[in-house]
Amino acid sequence: MRALWVYLAISLGLSWLVALPLWLGDGLETPRFTLVALAMMCTPALAAFVVVRFVERRPLARSLGLVPVRPWGRFFAWMGLAFLVPLLLVAAALVVAAASGLYTTDLTGFSGLQETIDAQFAALGVTEELEFPIEVLVVAQLANIVVGSVINLVPALGEEIGWRGWLLPRLTDRYGVLVAVLLSGVIWGVWHAPLVLLGYNYPDASPLVALATMVGFCTVTGAVFSWLRIRSGNVWAPALAHGSLNAAAGMHVLFGAAGTSVDTTQATILGWSGWIVPLVLVAVLAATGQFRPRPSAAASDREPLGRMEL
Repeated sequence: MRALWVYLAISLGLSWLVALPLWLGDGLETPRFTLVALAMMCTPALAAFVVVRFVERRPLARSLGLVPVRPWGRFFAWMGLAFLVPLLLVAAALVVAAASGLYTTDLTGFSGLQETIDAQFAALGVTEELEFPIEVLVVAQLANIVVGSVINLVPALGEEIGWRGWLLPRLTDRYGVLVAVLLSGVIWGVWHAPLVLLGYNYPDASPLVALATMVGFCTVTGAVFSWLRIRSGNVWAPALAHGSLNAAAGMHVLFGAAGTSVDTTQATILGWSGWIVPLVLVAVLAATGQFRPRPSAAASDREPLGRMEL
C-alpha cells in the first residue's frame, strides 16, 4: 500500500508542478505549451520508476510491463490490434454523434475543414486559396494519423508505463481486476486536471464539468487500454493504442460542416455519446472473459499480473 501512495503522490504532484508555468502564464496560450504537455506525460513513468527502484526494489522491465514481448508474432498481432481499435472507436463516435444530431457532417465538400484552413491562413496574413482539391488534404490528414500514431507511441509510453504498466497490476493484486480497471481510469482522468481545468479538450465547458467528463472518458477508454495490457501481457500495446487515439482524436475536424461547432462534452470520442460503442465493446470483452490474462502469462508472470480475474 505504501508503494501505491508514493506513486500517486509523485505522479499527481509532478503533473501540477510541471503544469505550473501554464497557470502562472497565459494558460493554454503559453508558447511552450506543447513542451509542458510532453513533460507532463512523462510524470507517470517517472513515478513508477521511482517506486519500483526505491520502494519495491523489483526488476524494472518486468515490473513496468516492458517485458515479456515474445513470441514476436503474437506481439505484432496485438500491436496491430492496438493501432486499429482506437481508430475504429473514434470513427464510431462520429457516426453516433451525427446520428444523434450532435455533430453535423459534410462528407462531400469538407466545408468545415476548408473553413478551418481559411481561418488559419487568414491569421497568418495569407489570402490565396488552396491550389489543390480539399479532398487531397483530407487523404493526407488521414495518412498523417497513421504516422502520428507511431510517433505518439513515445510520449504515450510516458503515461502507459505508469497507468497500465505499473498501476493497473498493483490495483488488481489488491482489489481485483474490475475495481482496478475502473479505479485506474478515474485516477488517469484526475491526473489531467492541470490542463483540463484550463480548458484543454473541453474549452466550452465549466472547469468542473470538463474534469468530470475527462474522468468519464478516461475510465471508458482506459478499460479498453487495460484489456490490451492484460491480454498482450505488456505495456506496448496500450501505449500504441494511446498514441493512435491521440492521433485520431481530431478527426471530427475533417468531416464537420462549416458554420457548426462541436461540444466535446457530448460529441466525439471525448464526449458521452462517443463512449457508447467503447462501453459495448468492454461489456462484450468482459462477458467473454477477455479481462483474464492468457494462461501462459499468468503462469510465467505472476508478478504482477497473476491475480487478474473477473
